[in-house]
Amino acid sequence: MPMVARRLRDPDINPCLLESDASTRCMDENNYDREMCSNYFLKYKNCRKFWNSVMVQRRQNGVKPPMPTAAERNEILGAMGKMPY
Repeated sequence: MPMVARRLRDPDINPCLLESDASTRCMDENNYDREMCSNYFLKYKNCRKFWNSVMVQRRQNGVKPPMPTAAERNEILGAMGKMPY
C-alpha cells in the first residue's frame, strides 16, 4: 500500500476515518447514487470541520501535535457527552 494511502488509513492521523468509510460503503451499496448518501457526506463534512477547528485552536495555543491522537480524541468526545457532528 502506498505511503499516502497508509497515512489516510491511520486513525491517529485521520480523525474522520469512520465517517469516510461509511460514506464509501453507502456509495457502494447504493450503486453510486450520491443523493442516497447525502446524510453520510454531511456527517463527514461536519466531522472534518470540527476536527479542523480543534487543530487550529491547538496550533494557536502551541500544543503539539496539532491533531490529537485517537486516544485524545476519544477523551475529548467523551468529555462532550455526545458527538458534536
